[in-house]
Order: sequence, then structure tokens, then C-alpha cells
Amino acid sequence: MSRPIRVAQWATGAVGKTILRGVLDRDDLELVGLYVYGDKKVGRDAGDIARREPTGVLATRDIDEIIAAEPDVVMHAPRLQVPYEKHDADLLRLLGAGINVITTAGQHFPRAHGSAREQMFLEACEKGGSTLFGIGVSPGIIGERLTLALTGASMTLDRITIDEVLDARRMPDPDFAFTVMGMGSDPATLDQSGPLPTLYASLYLETIAFMCERMGVSYDEVVPDHRVVPASRDLEVAAGHIAAGTVGSTEWRWHAMRDGKPFLTLAIIWTMEPDREEYAGRDHWEIHLYGKPEMVMTVNLVEPDDPTSRTTAGQFVTAGPALRAIRPVVDAPPGIFEPPVFAPFQLAQES
Repeated sequence: MSRPIRVAQWATGAVGKTILRGVLDRDDLELVGLYVYGDKKVGRDAGDIARREPTGVLATRDIDEIIAAEPDVVMHAPRLQVPYEKHDADLLRLLGAGINVITTAGQHFPRAHGSAREQMFLEACEKGGSTLFGIGVSPGIIGERLTLALTGASMTLDRITIDEVLDARRMPDPDFAFTVMGMGSDPATLDQSGPLPTLYASLYLETIAFMCERMGVSYDEVVPDHRVVPASRDLEVAAGHIAAGTVGSTEWRWHAMRDGKPFLTLAIIWTMEPDREEYAGRDHWEIHLYGKPEMVMTVNLVEPDDPTSRTTAGQFVTAGPALRAIRPVVDAPPGIFEPPVFAPFQLAQES
């Protein structure tokens, strides 16, 4: 494609604005549309929202205006919401209109939820000649790329554990922190069958299913193993106040079981008290492969060394993969884009 890729940005929260700035800063991309949810942002110039020079592109809440702008790709970055299927209608509308979509709100591996959900997106892609790709750091990079790449060095592989431990104090959005993350709520309300466990089970099942499929591993069931930790004291965080005794940390954990034993364990731990004994000093991600050889890989985020920066390392690491995906997704054939994995461990080839 000799001309710049035409891009529309969808949503301008913390991650959305980071992606928007990434689009505006690249010469090979042209911003042609901006969708927002807040009424106060409607009509504002995209450059103003992104803290950049004026662009002439004004924010809208009308999906028809986004479609009429004829973008090659929509960078879809709304908040993850309950239920998981909340954004389906918008995604299907965009794909059916012939617009490629890169989303940071799930949809990493729709096949994990069965053929009906996968087919729903495939039919929209076929109708529009478009491509869908869900990406982020986790899901998206930690399990699907880094862990699978590391398994390629295994002679034998008995078990995998992935632990994510992230400091959530700088999460700026009260709705996300308190509603979607469940912080500050009554610990008794976050039972294993409630809306939040269901939301995250849907999201992270896609990582588990993708990884196991690529390794030729069939699991018998995915067993939840969650834990909620009450705040030990009153907390003042970026999103607001968390009272002592309400939820201060969440541990979402799932075990993909094979022959009665965990083969893949994925733990997603978010805490408003990173100084607690059980979290202090832990790596942001620890990937542990049990087998021959036994291997441990850690990944840590480093916050920008700039006191004036409003963008966190977490926002950069979520936006980065989405921006990197633009050209591969635009060039891909219609359908659900699945990133290639080079030579991961294969259970059938274990020796």
C-alpha cells in the first residue's frame, strides 16, 4: 500500500489515547475518524484530545460517521465491560461494512467459545472482506507469544504456570477500577459464578485455548481457583477511595486440567496493595515451564523516567502491540487473524 493507511480510533480512554497518539505520530498512518463515548468529547478535535496539534478530525458518537470515513482499519479500544459480549454489535457492524478491526477489548481467539461464536465473526468478515484481530499484552503477548516461544526449547514439558502480578494503584478510571476490576466492593459479592469471574473466564479462556491448541494439547476442563483479598487499611488510589475490608486485590486463576492434573495454570493478580507480603517484590509476569529443561522467564515493566508523563508503562505495553499489528492486519486475507507461532512444543512429539 503506497498511500498512508486510513485509521479510525475508537474510544479515547487511557489506552485509546495512547494508541491515538501513536497513530498521529506515524507518517504511514492517516487518522480519518474518531469515535468517543463521552458527550463532552463530541465535536472536539482529535489533536486536542491526544494533546497534539489540531488534525481536523472531530470526535463523534455516530458509528455511521466512522463507516462513512472509509477507514482501512478501526483501532477499537473501549473498556472491557460486563458482559463479555457487550461490544459484539459494534464489531460485527464494522466488519460487515468492510473495515478491518484491531481490538484491545478481547476477541483474541473466538474459537475458544465454540464454533457458533467463531462463525458469527467469520460471516461478518466474509461479508465485508475484512479482518478481526484481538490483541493486548495479556491476553496477546505473554502467553500467546512469549510463553509459546519458550516452550520451543523444551525436550519434555509437564506443566506451565503464568503468574501476572500488577500494581493497580495508578488505574485512573473509577468505573474500570471499581466496576470492571471489582476493587472496593464487598468481597462476598465476588463469588466464582458472578459477573466478574464470568467476564474474566471468557477473556482468559482464549489464551488457554490458543496456547493448548498450538501445542497439540487437549485439556479435560478448565477449573477456576479464585481468591479475593480485602484491603488491610483505607487506601487512596488514582481512581478514588478503597475502604479497609473491601476488595483490595483480586486473584483470578484457572487450571487447564489434563488427566486429573493441571497442565496450564494462568493467574491474573491485580492489587491495590503491592506492598503486602504475598505480592511485594514479585515480578510483573513469571513464566515457569516444568520439564526438561525446567525454565523460568520473567517480564517487568519500567515506568517512564519522566515526572511529567501521563502515560504509564501498562498503557504503552497494551497500545504497542495494537499499533504494530496495523499493517499485518490490513494486508491479511479476510477472517480472524491469528498470529503465527514458530515451532512451539508439541505434545505428540514429546520424546
